[in-house]
Amino acid sequence: MGLFDKFKSKNIVTPESRRAKSNAYIKQLGIGCFEDLPLRESAAEAQLKDVDTICKRAVACLLSIQLACDIGENNDYESSKAILMKWIEKFGVEDALLANEKRLFDNEYSQQDAVNVAWSYECYWSLMWALGLIDSDEIKVPDSICDCQKAIDFVSSCQSFEEFKGKTQVRNIEEILDMLDLYYRYHWACVDKTVNPETNIGALNPEVVWERRRGLEWLIAEEDDWSEISLDT
Repeated sequence: MGLFDKFKSKNIVTPESRRAKSNAYIKQLGIGCFEDLPLRESAAEAQLKDVDTICKRAVACLLSIQLACDIGENNDYESSKAILMKWIEKFGVEDALLANEKRLFDNEYSQQDAVNVAWSYECYWSLMWALGLIDSDEIKVPDSICDCQKAIDFVSSCQSFEEFKGKTQVRNIEEILDMLDLYYRYHWACVDKTVNPETNIGALNPEVVWERRRGLEWLIAEEDDWSEISLDT
């Protein structure tokens, strides 16, 4: 049992103790730690999005990613769009598309839209964790990109939205806030590294940290579009 798990087993739930837990784990990894980084919200203050909203966002995100990847690889746009639109309609997630995802399907996108949507694989990976479809060990130390084939299989193996939703079990708010707090502090180290080269970030991949934090923040954010969420540290 690691240090992070020891704290978890004691069910410590105050923002102060959550910060202490994250700081201890980060320091154990040898990653730069700002111990007085502000506290995050408590479970009493956080409002977790409902399971239908999370599942629809996940499916819409994944299907948009596939179109973004096809665009990036110069595959036939119209063919890809037609196939993926059938999946969007099949799962009933048209209303869950974000603005930049809609631009992809409306053929009104910029190359930056395609890049941004492709990178949202990591936001999606955070949702897969929150939905109980991947273990904490697959997200806790963001040192590499997610398993893309596994990410696809979660949806492609299902014939309907209800089948996909039926495979999920949303984690409790305390567990989600624990992971979000950890990523918030990972992100501080990655940002500080850009101005203080001596800051150690270990094996952290800054882009992966940023995107996964965005996905975790979205779970409790007021915003529906995660590109509108501030990721201040």
